[in-house]
Amino acid sequence: MSLASLPDELWEEIEPLLPPDEPPGPAGGRPRVPNRTVMVGIYFVLCSGIRWELLPREFGCSGMTCWRRLLAWQELGIWDQLHRILLADLRKADKLDLSLAVVDSTSSRAVGGGDETGPNPTDRRKLGTKQHLLVDGNGVPLTIRVTGANRHDVKEIIPLVVNIPAIGGKPGHPVQKPKALQADRAYHDKWVDALLKWLGIEPKIAKRNTPHGSGLGKTRWVVERTIAWLKGFRRLRIRFDRRPEIYHAWNTLAAAAICWRVLIG
Repeated sequence: MSLASLPDELWEEIEPLLPPDEPPGPAGGRPRVPNRTVMVGIYFVLCSGIRWELLPREFGCSGMTCWRRLLAWQELGIWDQLHRILLADLRKADKLDLSLAVVDSTSSRAVGGGDETGPNPTDRRKLGTKQHLLVDGNGVPLTIRVTGANRHDVKEIIPLVVNIPAIGGKPGHPVQKPKALQADRAYHDKWVDALLKWLGIEPKIAKRNTPHGSGLGKTRWVVERTIAWLKGFRRLRIRFDRRPEIYHAWNTLAAAAICWRVLIG
């Protein structure tokens, strides 16, 4: 239970971003469940992987209340704001390495289907979802994109790069791109190299149809570790949520939690 508990310090980062708790109106009525109570339930579901309806009553709110609030806060952009703030804090603390970025992907089975799913070629074509991940040189997640499991990796590398948020934290202009980018052979294509160079990013992508032993594994392992960190949030191991907004919320909240762990580590 303790491993799935919302840390007080992380709550302090989240609380200012949320709409204020509303007291009952003049006519009275049932009090609205406090934001912190709901956030504790949301974080527990993310870490434990349980279904909404199985959230214990001891948390003080129902799983459906947590679901509605998670969706509402996703639509307000709360999780994206939290992620950007923590990235800026990491840069301010000199814990962000944008001299290098690394890309990789991971797939999860999608129980019940939904948008942004597709037949997984590595899982007997069962419906699945693919998470495309871009991290900095320390493994800090910068961008996560969600597609069907049949989406080819090479088609997502440029969208990942251009969707890196503007990261502040230090005087001067925010930074929004790494100096170099590493990836395995699944991401290699001449047009990818050309676009990365045009963006001012040095491509370091293993070429197809060449012998293994490029040496990229000595630094590219950080993205594989970050994928393991993501899978540590059990709700992301199997996709139960049909609505893509909810699944996006889970991924962004998990990325923000990883950023926070790196920041305090």
